[in-house]
Amino acid sequence: MSTFTVSVVITAFREAETLTAALHTLVPQATRFKAEILVICPDDQTAEAATYFSEVCVIRDTAQGKPHALNLGLAETHTDLVVMTDGDVWIDQESLSALLTPFDDPRTGAVSGRPISITSRNTMLGYWSHLLTDAGAHRERLKRDQKEQFFVCSGYLYAIRRSLIEEIPEDALAEDAVVSHLIGEQGYRIRYAPDARVFVRFPTTYADWLKQKVRSAGGYAQPFIAKSPLRMRSFWHEAIGGSVRALRYARNMRECVWTCVLFVARLHLWFLILWRVRIQHQPLSHLWQRAETTK
Repeated sequence: MSTFTVSVVITAFREAETLTAALHTLVPQATRFKAEILVICPDDQTAEAATYFSEVCVIRDTAQGKPHALNLGLAETHTDLVVMTDGDVWIDQESLSALLTPFDDPRTGAVSGRPISITSRNTMLGYWSHLLTDAGAHRERLKRDQKEQFFVCSGYLYAIRRSLIEEIPEDALAEDAVVSHLIGEQGYRIRYAPDARVFVRFPTTYADWLKQKVRSAGGYAQPFIAKSPLRMRSFWHEAIGGSVRALRYARNMRECVWTCVLFVARLHLWFLILWRVRIQHQPLSHLWQRAETTK
């Protein structure tokens, strides 16, 4: 791998316990790259947990949302590459190396890691998380990466060339999608690093599932993405292409039933997005709701 200077920006809010676990795996990897680590958080408990690690610099924010927090971190970075991740996930061994290697190609503008669900597959919501990460996002990114097609990075773990992004729109619901589009529109490739695994705890209640999905999928209805010439995600794309993959993913009759329930839940989700994002134009403060069961 070429010699790059690297920063790691972690956004967190009331996540002291999970942040500690995240830093235990991240700090040794970042140290090998001589990477600076910035934790952006508004609360005292999370800041205290971060300062346990001497390699970490804490930046306090005013709880104005994730895009605002990321912009605070970006303003402090002057490196070639910036890795962005969350305080409630943790990365696998060697994930940082796998994430940064594709930047040896000067055409690469951003690289996405691979989310792995650690929520039990034996419950309906847990099964949904495995289906959407494995049969959905993972296979779609693999296919598009091999064909050199555009796709969106995962906000749980991704890296960008710092020079390509000055600032993230602070009302962006899906800031990872906005960043991916901004980079793709400049003619750079988005790459996928399946070995850059990031472990994620997904919602275990339907209410939390909706909160999380409204802000992630709802971002695709905002002008930043809806008016972009780069297209990846739509209702019809998911309804037609995703349905076959989803049904094939089920191992037994129970999972087939859960898959059918997911189809209904996705319809519910898209109607919520249509109403709250496209018709009511609700602000970020209303749409961005914390999903407590992921912590």
